[in-house]
Amino acid sequence: MGYVGSDLWELRQLVGQRLLALPGAQVLVLDGEGNALFQRRVDTGLWEIPAGSCEPGSSFAQTAVMELAEETGLAVDERDLEPFACLSAAEHHVLDYPNGDRVHAFAMCFVARLWTGSLRAEVDEVVEFRWAPLIAPPTPMHGPTTEVLRLFDAYTASGAFQAG
Repeated sequence: MGYVGSDLWELRQLVGQRLLALPGAQVLVLDGEGNALFQRRVDTGLWEIPAGSCEPGSSFAQTAVMELAEETGLAVDERDLEPFACLSAAEHHVLDYPNGDRVHAFAMCFVARLWTGSLRAEVDEVVEFRWAPLIAPPTPMHGPTTEVLRLFDAYTASGAFQAG
């Protein structure tokens, strides 16, 4: 499902554009060579990783599975998602959308190394995909994605879950 008709869209009809706290998930998809899947957003033209907000009753892992499938056409099993960080710091994850909406997003970040399916863009959200090395992601990059990549690098180096 796209934005229109989602739980967040319905909430916006009631509260307007005020800043909302919003839980969600981000998925760093890696291929066998260590390249990451990036997608370019329709609304801003920035590159990011698949991500989205939770719907009522869904967990972080369920949200990751649903958003990945919706935005990319790829399927991943919840058991194959590895949580590596939580992105919540306001300086990295307050999002201003072109329509004026603002959210302070709290996202569980997962890495997925196993998946099935073929890439298929959600036309309302994604312009194109690109596989790229983590050390050379496409630009211009969405700010929160830059932070997620930094957190993943720290997780890889330390083995410890990251909070940012």
